[in-house]
Amino acid sequence: MITTDAAIPDSVLARKITEFVRDRETELLFNHSSRVYYFGALAGVHRGLTFDRELLYAGAMFHDLGLMPAHASVNERFEVDGAHAARGFLREHGISEEDAYTVWTAIALHTTPGVPVHMHPVVALVTAGVEMDVLGLTYKEYSEAERSSVVTAFPRPSDFKEEIIQAFYDGIKHKPVTTFGNVKADVIADKNPHVHRGNFCSVIRGSAWRSGRLGGR
Repeated sequence: MITTDAAIPDSVLARKITEFVRDRETELLFNHSSRVYYFGALAGVHRGLTFDRELLYAGAMFHDLGLMPAHASVNERFEVDGAHAARGFLREHGISEEDAYTVWTAIALHTTPGVPVHMHPVVALVTAGVEMDVLGLTYKEYSEAERSSVVTAFPRPSDFKEEIIQAFYDGIKHKPVTTFGNVKADVIADKNPHVHRGNFCSVIRGSAWRSGRLGGR
């Protein structure tokens, strides 16, 4: 069951977020984002965290918006595109820069494992929701009733695993260089193994610094 503490906020802002994202995302991504909110909020309840449900809802619902062509930049990571869209939306609706930036951070870091869990609850819980719905890393930390309630409200297709990988690829295939250093590089490698993958060590070895202490090559 979904407790009141984890429910989608019944507020004007939350309704506007829902309308905005539903009109701009595919059904697959909209339902995924909604589940990310619920799984993130439930994780917050499980962990005894105090969190702002409106900000968490904004982070969850906007976190994949950067995959959509209308919100995709030419050379920024899709996470940053979604983060920019969320911050702009929140500021236009009277949310403080501090809170809007918290949501920006939550979205920008949601594909950076191991860091968000140590940050602001909203940042930690957006990633927690993503890790549950996409990766199933914390599957056993949710009761069968909780999982069933979330999936009943926002259906998870039987082929979701492959569909979400394809959605990731469709949203980033035009700018594979932006996946350097993050998990989406694996999506590019899976879907298009002919794309040259960036290498951190090669960047170091190929930098303008020469082997000596000072100067360039």
